[in-house]
Amino acid sequence: MTPRLVIVGGSDAGISAALQARKTAPDVQVQVIFADAYPNFSICGLPYYIGGVVADWPLLAHRTAADIEAVGISLMPHTVAESVDPSRQIVWVHAGGQRQAVPYDQLVIATGARPIMPPIGGLNLPGVFMLHTIDQGRAIRGYLEAHHPRRAVVVGAGYIGLEMTEALAERGIAVTLLEQAPAVLPTVDEALGQLLALYLEAKGVMVRCRTRVASVERTGDGLMVHGMEGARFPADVVVVVAGVEPDTALAKAAGVHTGVRGAIAVDPAMRTNLPHVFAAGDCVETYHRLLRRPIYLPLGTTAHKQGRIAGENAVGGSRHFAGSLGTQVVKVFDWAIARTGLREDEAKAWGFAARTVAVEAWDHKTYYPGAELLHLRVTVDRTTHRLLGAQMVGPWRAAVAKRIDVMATAISCELTLRDLEDLDLSYTPPLGTPWDPWQIAAEVGQESVERTP
Repeated sequence: MTPRLVIVGGSDAGISAALQARKTAPDVQVQVIFADAYPNFSICGLPYYIGGVVADWPLLAHRTAADIEAVGISLMPHTVAESVDPSRQIVWVHAGGQRQAVPYDQLVIATGARPIMPPIGGLNLPGVFMLHTIDQGRAIRGYLEAHHPRRAVVVGAGYIGLEMTEALAERGIAVTLLEQAPAVLPTVDEALGQLLALYLEAKGVMVRCRTRVASVERTGDGLMVHGMEGARFPADVVVVVAGVEPDTALAKAAGVHTGVRGAIAVDPAMRTNLPHVFAAGDCVETYHRLLRRPIYLPLGTTAHKQGRIAGENAVGGSRHFAGSLGTQVVKVFDWAIARTGLREDEAKAWGFAARTVAVEAWDHKTYYPGAELLHLRVTVDRTTHRLLGAQMVGPWRAAVAKRIDVMATAISCELTLRDLEDLDLSYTPPLGTPWDPWQIAAEVGQESVERTP
């Protein structure tokens, strides 16, 4: 009998698992079960579709359904996985009004994450949207095109909230951005978040931090967002992006163990505690390379990697997930903000003797036109001088995304400040400086830890 691999989830991890399984073992029968009609779509691209940079939603597909099926993968759209019977190796599904059993020899659970529903009244009002799925993205763009709102409130200044702020502003809408943390983009140091807030305000965005939203209500001419501290923010459209949590109901009901923040616990091979059951993507824990322990860190890049490993191992492979540093970057108007590894407060919380140095440096020689100032922060261990984390803010055309990758690589290789100074990095006046910005930061950092160990 042909081996049967069943995958629940049609996003990054699920489709990556399916493709890698077919590549590794072409004789395996692969079925992918997913509840919507959008296999292998880029959720990360939704703000750009809403803003009009991406002309139409089908362009967000990494691959079309036909592309996926062409390599021998069976897709089961509009199919809800209701339960898993691990003793009989069956997934019970509901599709087209019918309940049926889908047997498996190996199972990959890739159910992803679901948006956190904040305790805000009025989330079901017309003109109030969450953003996590293709259907939600299509609904927002349809509303904008039908109603031509003049004012928008975005609740949550994380990555998606910032991208949505840009998308709405670029459509000519006056945007108010609300964040309950002390600064926007709480995943970077507060000083960088404050710098970003000033930049947003210069772009015409009204930024209000330390603001918790209590409710949204319909008024005579639109919507009113009420802060818990009494502030009121008028709007014609409201977008709420309050983060995500692992979607693990199916797995937990089947007896799969969970760990950090309720995410599925997996070993480096992406195996769960149940025989023949693997898991990958935003529903699972992520091993952190520096901390050497699992955390919850949902990222598309990680989901792709974990999916490949789960798919390969489910058909007889033996690959292991090396771990993540949480390397991320976001573009906001003409700026990019990036980070990798640990901030100083995070590092100290996990027992490192951490110190952060902040420097400013030019992206290339100032005598060549167009030089841009970069803001850098490097976190190191004062005892070992090992690199622990890095952050950068600057114009996205100054290669912020690729510059942070240098530090991600350096941290992965356990380099010290001196090692970073010794790297042989490229230079030409239009593109860089003889002493790379990260090496400038390393020199400052070395002086700092030597002066006050």
